[in-house]
Amino acid sequence: MKKMDSCYWEKMANERVKYKAKQKPWQASVITLFPAMFPGALGMSVSGRALEKGLWSLKTLDIRDFANNKHRSVDSPPFGGGAGMVLRPDVLDEALSSIKRLPGRRVYLSPRGRRFDQALAKELALEPGVVLVCGRYEGVDQRVIESQEMEEVSLGDFVLSGGDIAAQALLDSTIRLLPGVLGSKEGLKEESFQDGLLEYPHYTQPRKWKGRMVPEVLLSGNHARIAVWRKEQSESITKNCRPDLWEAYQNRNNAKF
Repeated sequence: MKKMDSCYWEKMANERVKYKAKQKPWQASVITLFPAMFPGALGMSVSGRALEKGLWSLKTLDIRDFANNKHRSVDSPPFGGGAGMVLRPDVLDEALSSIKRLPGRRVYLSPRGRRFDQALAKELALEPGVVLVCGRYEGVDQRVIESQEMEEVSLGDFVLSGGDIAAQALLDSTIRLLPGVLGSKEGLKEESFQDGLLEYPHYTQPRKWKGRMVPEVLLSGNHARIAVWRKEQSESITKNCRPDLWEAYQNRNNAKF
């Protein structure tokens, strides 16, 4: 895993040089029925400052703009019966075809897709951008998913009203990995999931609060001891809170030997 992380940061450094040379922002393109939802939370804090600096750009397309009827309807009942409506393939295909020259993988936010994780965020951050399709109703006609070669990505095993909130979460996680967005590369290295473990506990002033003391090792000034303590804490927390991550972490370490 350390080797993967080392390669990742080396590649990010190279991408930083390329970015400065080309001055092309990372392009986020979002196809949605609710373009007013964007940038939303992405216009604030870290991602918002990066947007203002031109480190990434945002393009939204309203699916209804590609409807070919006077009522601007974009959905129809599913063949075979069932509740709800399905986004039409012809309408969505028109929207995607209108931005075929924009960079990045085409991702459809779907509960049946690949689980979004830090590894995928790293992959997308190394791309020139991403095109996100936000579904609604019962979903999207399967034929347009196949014809447009969309990747299906899931935020988790729960149901949302549409893909817009999931798209914002995916973008936020990816944007913070872009060159220049966060000031500290070391900070990124020590975040949760970077090495397959959850992050260690954090403490700050005051040293004593409601009878609880900051662990003595953090006050020692011995950085080697602190590093060991933090690693032990990360392993313990991961083992107790996320046994699935702990098992994967152990399997990766065992594979090295």
